[in-house]
Amino acid sequence: MYTEYVNLNFSRAFFQAITGLIAILMLSSLLACAQDTASISAAPLPLNDVVDNLVRNNAERSRNLLHSEATRVYHLTYRGFPGNREAEMVVQAYYDRPSGKEFKTVSQSGSKLILDRVFTKLLEAEKESVRPEIASQTQLNRDNYNFALIGFDPAEAQYELQVTPKRKSKYVYQGKIWVDAADFAVTRIEAEPAQNPSFWTKKSEIHHEYRKFQNSWLPVRNESVSYIRLGGRATLTIEYKDYRLTEAHADVAAVCASSECVASSH
Repeated sequence: MYTEYVNLNFSRAFFQAITGLIAILMLSSLLACAQDTASISAAPLPLNDVVDNLVRNNAERSRNLLHSEATRVYHLTYRGFPGNREAEMVVQAYYDRPSGKEFKTVSQSGSKLILDRVFTKLLEAEKESVRPEIASQTQLNRDNYNFALIGFDPAEAQYELQVTPKRKSKYVYQGKIWVDAADFAVTRIEAEPAQNPSFWTKKSEIHHEYRKFQNSWLPVRNESVSYIRLGGRATLTIEYKDYRLTEAHADVAAVCASSECVASSH
């Protein structure tokens, strides 16, 4: 009886803690957009100019991206009391503007709890994240965040900014972002949720990476690590590959692998 009680409470705590990652990963979809290339300034720009360019180009690349397809590999590993769990799911992801996102499961393996109650909920939440009432509260702009300039790396041609949300919410984050000096696009995020998404989660870390494909900056790898009060650690990663894009300002559609783009006719 005691063992059943412990397992039941662990399952509840585990589910509540891991589903907190859903809110964390919704952030990445709001920054995965397209953008035209600009020129690099001869000297680093002041903070206000960097933020102005970032916000303006965020809006432009959102309008520019008409359609995308990609393969995603979701992998979640839990290590801790009272036992380890692991699962993986491969998904084909589709985006069309303005209709939104759709997902098709290609394969799945591992823990049924994670597959049914975490990965499925994560996909549902991402579809909801494009709704205007949600997206407007989480976009990276001055309405939602305060910005501070940490520095400029001339070797990498990137600005490093500190971002702090103006309102506490599980759908915004606080931490550092790196902004490309040519395209004024976010290339990397190292942060944590502004609000703890679950009582059972002691701490969460967010690591997002983006790369340029054709005229678009899109995610290539997301990692969220949650430390659970019961002593466990959950690591959720998403790998993105095989991008296929249609853009408003491109004469061709691009078929993009994780490290290269090959132009093909519409």
